[in-house]
Amino acid sequence: MPTRNLLHAHENPPVFSKHTIVVLLVDDQEIVAEAVRRMLSGEPDIQLEYCQDPTKALDLARQIHPTLILQDLIMPEIDGLTLVRFFRASEDTRQIPLIVLSTKEDPATKAEAFARGADDYLVKLPDRVELIARIRYHSKAYITLLERNEAYDALLASQAALNSELMQAAAYVRALMPARLMGDIRTDWEFIPSTSLGGDSFGYHWIDPDHFAMYLLDVCGHGIGAAILSISVINDLRSESLNQVDFRNPGQVLAELNQVFKMENHNDMYFTIWYGVYHKQKCEITYAGGGHPPAIAITGDSPETAKLVKLPGQGFIIGAMPDKEYPVSSFSLKPFTRLFIYSDGIYEVDGCGDRVCMVEDFVQVVSDLYRENNAHVKGIIDAMKLRQGKDIFNDDVSLLELEFAPSGDSLNSY
Repeated sequence: MPTRNLLHAHENPPVFSKHTIVVLLVDDQEIVAEAVRRMLSGEPDIQLEYCQDPTKALDLARQIHPTLILQDLIMPEIDGLTLVRFFRASEDTRQIPLIVLSTKEDPATKAEAFARGADDYLVKLPDRVELIARIRYHSKAYITLLERNEAYDALLASQAALNSELMQAAAYVRALMPARLMGDIRTDWEFIPSTSLGGDSFGYHWIDPDHFAMYLLDVCGHGIGAAILSISVINDLRSESLNQVDFRNPGQVLAELNQVFKMENHNDMYFTIWYGVYHKQKCEITYAGGGHPPAIAITGDSPETAKLVKLPGQGFIIGAMPDKEYPVSSFSLKPFTRLFIYSDGIYEVDGCGDRVCMVEDFVQVVSDLYRENNAHVKGIIDAMKLRQGKDIFNDDVSLLELEFAPSGDSLNSY
């Protein structure tokens, strides 16, 4: 299953770096370096690195990744304010706190240092207590920034991994979709997973040479769990593995699903379903529903005289209440019959005035499209995208189209 790697990813949380305080001192005078070293000698959590040559300071900072830079303003070969600008121009050192050291308290110099990007200003040599306090203050803020960035990067990586798993799961669900049929039963369908994978699935198959089953279900919620439950139900239907069930009887099928997939045994998830059986010799469809939107039949003696009929199932959602019965209804096919089974993601969209569209709005859309000779899967999907004003649906969308030719000569194998 595509969930395997996702579960492993959750078992291995990201490991974050352990940051310690590292001070880079840039000063051409060794006596200053020795004085600072002595000030920090009693602080085991503060590591001091010294750079006497200011022209090498930038490269050294990139190597050791300090949490604070202490830098003199008066040095040979390079002006201290210029070095401040270099530190701030480099992507690797741009955010590292920087304290400039000066021999005098000069407002103009101090203002220029801050303008170039310095975070603090000290007249050297400062009092030991003050120096340590400033080192800890600026380093703590920078370490917090590093940890926040690491956490954000880990979040992005986790989201990317989750999105990858969802895409794999969606691909797996799509791989289970049935092949499209041609002949006395023609089928077409579309499955559009939303940005958060849900629990739509559907299928159809010949039970025997005279009975053809068709079904579409929608599990509550989203995510891998909903997809797994959906796949489990579909596999049971496709393999006809439910115990002591006549799969030609929709009421029996739904009643057994309601017993097998109780909410308390499946993480409080339930699902809706429409299940129908086409009887080829009788030219009839028997069907039952478990809280699912009604199927839509367009039927008549010819395509020109066909009218739209809703085929609602009257049963309760599957898994919520045990020992429920599911009434079976029947529908006689005419020479032309086209059937649509769908999930609520196709119609629960914005685009019906100031409210979300309902099933009756969708039925009207299908009716209007049929009059325009465009009541097929692609035309319906395009119409609903146009109605909501965007190409992405908020929920999974499943739309199954079946067209029957009871009097036709072409037969499908089972």
